[in-house]
Amino acid sequence: MLKVRDLAIRFAGRSASEAGTLAVDGIDLDLDRAQVLALIGESGSGKSATMLALAGLLPKSAKTTGSVLLDDRSILHLDEREKSTVRGRRIGMIFQDPGGSLNPVLTVGDQIDEVVRTHRRLDRRAARAETVSLLSRVGIGDPAARARAYPHQLSGGLKQRVAIAAALAAQPTVILADEPTTALDATVQAQILDLLVNLVQVEHVALLLVTHDLAVAAAVADRIAVMYAGKIVERRGPEQLVTDPGHPYSRALGQAALPFVAAGDGRHAALPELPGRMAEAGGTACAFAPRCPLAIDRCRAQVPPVVPFGDGEAACFRAGETAQ
Repeated sequence: MLKVRDLAIRFAGRSASEAGTLAVDGIDLDLDRAQVLALIGESGSGKSATMLALAGLLPKSAKTTGSVLLDDRSILHLDEREKSTVRGRRIGMIFQDPGGSLNPVLTVGDQIDEVVRTHRRLDRRAARAETVSLLSRVGIGDPAARARAYPHQLSGGLKQRVAIAAALAAQPTVILADEPTTALDATVQAQILDLLVNLVQVEHVALLLVTHDLAVAAAVADRIAVMYAGKIVERRGPEQLVTDPGHPYSRALGQAALPFVAAGDGRHAALPELPGRMAEAGGTACAFAPRCPLAIDRCRAQVPPVVPFGDGEAACFRAGETAQ
């Protein structure tokens, strides 16, 4: 359904003479109907830039190359009118901060009504009936009353459910969710993830979930793509990636996702931490080499190719090896 090939994104520099910043460095993604694909990595890896490119929301200063096909239609370089048709009607977007994506001076019902009326051409009465139905479908009790509420009158979990209802309002075939549970407590986070998975199973939408948390990705995804410094460094099924990671960065993410265990003497055990900082995208060597316990001279001189590994692939000269 969604096919991304060799997508690269560069943000312009402060002046015409500056090369700018390469955020995404030639990635491939495939997403099918009724499938959850998780895109994971730490902040600065290029996840959100990828999401914005797919939704047609990058600033004009960003230059994109490659191709993005939605049901075999190219959507990467559409004009603004065409983008607005695809965005919402074909692609729904759920943002990290629901409070920031909802208009504080309009009721949540009015905001969802607008989406329904714009994309589905329903009259005012029919649009409100559909809005109430959507709020009910995402698990909001007394949906007619909630539709009359303003965002500030709702909890974080309810606001995120409203944002999901708005994303579904135009009956999209693909939903892009950018860290949709980050600001929520653990119980509400689990409820929202269950809701998203249920929508995939019942509505047969395709879900691209962006997260920095491997535990979250492994709990809900059919496939996981690990992103580092603008590149996909591993692509696997969740069980295999967690139990037998091929890339050292995936292994580090897995260690960070393990439940916290206190040291035997009662002191807090140190959480695993990677030394150093993420390298800039677009280098001539492995970007992870400066932080990698397995790095050899070859890693510091060449960009590793993507090679088959397990049920997927990894971009590493020493895929599957562990530090001694």
